[in-house]
Amino acid sequence: MFENLTDRLSRTLRNITGKGKLSEENIQEALQEVRKSLLEADVALSVVTEFIDKVKAQALGQEVDAKLTPGQYFVKIVNDSLVELMGGENSTLSFQAQPPVVFLVAGLQGSGKTTSCAKLARYLQQQLNKKVMLVSADVYRPAAISQLETVAREVGAEFFPSSSDQKPAAIARAAIDAAKKSHQDVLIVDTAGRMHIDQDMMAEIAELHKIVTPTETLFVVDSMTGQDAANTAKAFNDALPLTGVILTKIDGDARGGAALSIREITGKPIKFLGVGEKLDALELFHPDRIASRILGMGDVLTLIEEIERKVDKEKADKMAKKLAKGKGFDLEDLREQLQQMANMGGMAGMLDKLPGMANMPKEVKGATPDQHFKKMVVVIDSMTRKERQRPALIQGSRKRRIADGSGSSIADVNKVLKQYDKMQKLLKKVKGKGGMMKMMRGLQGKLPPNMMP
Repeated sequence: MFENLTDRLSRTLRNITGKGKLSEENIQEALQEVRKSLLEADVALSVVTEFIDKVKAQALGQEVDAKLTPGQYFVKIVNDSLVELMGGENSTLSFQAQPPVVFLVAGLQGSGKTTSCAKLARYLQQQLNKKVMLVSADVYRPAAISQLETVAREVGAEFFPSSSDQKPAAIARAAIDAAKKSHQDVLIVDTAGRMHIDQDMMAEIAELHKIVTPTETLFVVDSMTGQDAANTAKAFNDALPLTGVILTKIDGDARGGAALSIREITGKPIKFLGVGEKLDALELFHPDRIASRILGMGDVLTLIEEIERKVDKEKADKMAKKLAKGKGFDLEDLREQLQQMANMGGMAGMLDKLPGMANMPKEVKGATPDQHFKKMVVVIDSMTRKERQRPALIQGSRKRRIADGSGSSIADVNKVLKQYDKMQKLLKKVKGKGGMMKMMRGLQGKLPPNMMP
């Protein structure tokens, strides 16, 4: 996420961090690089200009905090200014209405709107314990209604049926009545994707808005369109009173122009980020955490929240007790750990949130072993239960059978066994007296700068 912007800004700020004194000359030099970085990230020119002016005024006009070096203080100013640019703090959803609270979701065609409705429903159910109903008022795209029904079923939300021969207003009224009768907390209304220049379509959604009087009117927009995303959101906001934005496809956005432009141009907060195709790939938008990621400082809080949400605590406790009893770590345990990691978005998703990753060479960051891990799981799945529990049995003909069964080679089977041996040795070290500290000291110097606590 935002790799290009992070690389440029991290490099620029590293150059000034070592300065013992801030002068107008070295500040100007750094700001020119920051300006170039933001423009290359497709941040709107007006936003860049105002941002640079604010940073410059603060850097030259205030006393440096005694706890920080002048260079560190400049980085702090840039960080705080980025947070302010993106809205300051997380903007939460409003539920200040008689249930069912109505959320109207609008957006352009192909922005990921229908999928975002399902992701939002899943978030409301799992994180906020809400009963949610979904309805499609898109009567123009033939597959829109059935698509929403499919994803509603996948996330376990109620679905109110509609058909393409109905009027959107009639669909919405009937859905609200049904949501009241079934005591739903939230009704999410998915609308037809449209172009903001289509006056008839814009008039239709404005009329729909008047009828349903939603508590939240959320605009879904593709982050990869850069500053165009902000301009489109503004055009929609002129016709429709938006309350927030869901920024999709953020995992494929190497620039970050949309995230940095939307709040300043529209005055509306980004409330959620779509960070992948899976229906659990929706994150709350925290300006301070995103600023930290952009500056290469990682996002440990989000990583911890993901671990708490996605790691199966029962399985983790079971494994901890098993190891505590001295029963050892087998290949079934290794498979379980690899699958848990995959549930969290893989190694790439985890590394993106760790401090210091911006300092790693691109070829290292691009070489995350997610595909290798998937292959390992397939190899382990081809073993018998007895082999997984007693890896020492895997010799000769057994290796050939496992390789053939997993569509791999004997070398691949050997790699899995070698990885397992390494994990065994590592766990023995951690289990011993002072093991964790010894392991951390052993890692010192082998990890990129800033990766060690």
